[in-house]
Amino acid sequence: KASSTIELIFLVFVAVVVCTVPMLILDLVALDMQRSALIAILPGVVTLLSLFWMFILAALITDKCTRVPALINSLNFGEGTERARQHTINYIVSSDAGFYVCDIRLTTTMVLKFIYGWGVIAIGLSSRLF
Repeated sequence: KASSTIELIFLVFVAVVVCTVPMLILDLVALDMQRSALIAILPGVVTLLSLFWMFILAALITDKCTRVPALINSLNFGEGTERARQHTINYIVSSDAGFYVCDIRLTTTMVLKFIYGWGVIAIGLSSRLF
């Protein structure tokens, strides 16, 4: 429920990242890589790193949800509760809880691939322009 509420703003943040990376590189090119250029792009870099951190934290929600069944299975609720505990675990596993964006479960693997991909694009653009 919560992830569907903030889904639109999350997609806007992804668009901000997609636009910010090339713009920061173009700013560096336009300002000839001077010390003042690095100071000028610092707010953009801080924003970019903050958004990457937000993406990682959202993906960590999914990671925590995948560990809940193992946690419940390790608890002891007394004699005769194994069947009810197994039903609870099956319900949690089948609910597939996590952070969703456009009905796609956001995982840390996806986020790290996104960050890695944009890092490769940034380095590629930088090496071609400098």
